[in-house]
Amino acid sequence: MKPESGTINTPTQKMRATLRRRYAAERRFRAYGIIAILLALAMLVTLFVTIVGNGLGAFVQHTVRLDISIYPQDIDPENETDLEALARANYQSLVNDALYSLFPDATTRRDRKDLRALISPDAKFVVRDMVLDDPSLIGQRVSIRVPLASEFDQVLKGNVDPAVDFRAMREGITEIPWSLPAGERLISDAQAGYLQQLMRQGEIEGSFNRWFFTNGDSRNPETAGIWGAAVGSFFTLLVTLALSFPIGVAAAIYLEEFAPKNRLTDIIEVNINNLAAVPSIVFGLLGLAVFLQFFGLPRSAPLVGGMVLTLMTLPTIIIASRAALKSVPPSIREAALGVGASKLQCIFHHVLPLAMPGMLTGTIIGMAQALGETAPLLMIGMVAFVVDVPGSPIDPATVLPVQIYLWADSPERAFTERTSAAIMCLLGFLILMNAVAVLLRKRFERRW
Repeated sequence: MKPESGTINTPTQKMRATLRRRYAAERRFRAYGIIAILLALAMLVTLFVTIVGNGLGAFVQHTVRLDISIYPQDIDPENETDLEALARANYQSLVNDALYSLFPDATTRRDRKDLRALISPDAKFVVRDMVLDDPSLIGQRVSIRVPLASEFDQVLKGNVDPAVDFRAMREGITEIPWSLPAGERLISDAQAGYLQQLMRQGEIEGSFNRWFFTNGDSRNPETAGIWGAAVGSFFTLLVTLALSFPIGVAAAIYLEEFAPKNRLTDIIEVNINNLAAVPSIVFGLLGLAVFLQFFGLPRSAPLVGGMVLTLMTLPTIIIASRAALKSVPPSIREAALGVGASKLQCIFHHVLPLAMPGMLTGTIIGMAQALGETAPLLMIGMVAFVVDVPGSPIDPATVLPVQIYLWADSPERAFTERTSAAIMCLLGFLILMNAVAVLLRKRFERRW
């Protein structure tokens, strides 16, 4: 009698059915893994495309060319050429006079107010820096490019009121197709007319935004830059590296090579592993209580920031250094001790050089983590608005992640661009540091 259709009676048929189910489960698992990878890549690409798309505009700044007469009676009436006196001179009047000369018909107070709004309030500092760099310009008529105010820069980039086509305006179209009613426009009809005239005359051009890389922070987004935050990050990481690397390596060597295996060292090892998972803001609270309130160190200084980040990165460096020491074969130690080397000579002359690449890799990864930290630095006051570029680790400063945090909280559209651009720079530094760690590992890694 034949078996009914669809039934499995023989052992061979049962085995084949089991194998088919196993193979089908493996295919499904591989498919799930591929889907997960593709989703992760899609999210990563979306993140980078969004950041780059928002931040590219920050690398371009529209400027206006002004012919400025640097009158000695306004800048240096005593003819002393003293830099402090030159720094206090009234450069805003020079900028205004040069701007008024481009529009002689703008004579009323209202017209001149609209006209002055075209130029960044920081244009006077551009002229001041030029004179301080070369005092021989006093008494001459010079041509200089000053930044356009952020509102008009954003209009020309098409980020606001997109119905205004300034390319068409440059070609002579006078009817402006506003997309917003008069009370909601970013710029007035008069200001649009001034802008159109400057564009027709070729006085406005978009160029590389050097101020973004050479200036510190500013209330005006068109001249706000990351240089002050970058220098603050450099000093902070310098202090962190100077403290965390020798302390972390010394602790790892002692725990791995010299410390006796007892309950005390077990407790220390468990606490080091637990500290690696502690939220970073806890280290900020510790720094606030110890370094600022107890020791009275200066607030918002890279010195304190580096000490706080040292506490945060030490567990990572210690764990990585101990793993590097463990990776050295015991035969190296036995051979060194067998030829008469002391325990200290064995460690520092043979084991440590072989473990150093792994230690450096762990240190760079810890430093990259410290570079992106914000929360612990906010607790010690590095969220302050700092315009000047710090000259030493004890000067008030901020760091790149905190600068990004401050700009992200600003309502101006131009600061949105600069936030994304600063994130691009920070990601670039992080990728570079991780690439250095990979290269070090590939260059010095030894196979046993």
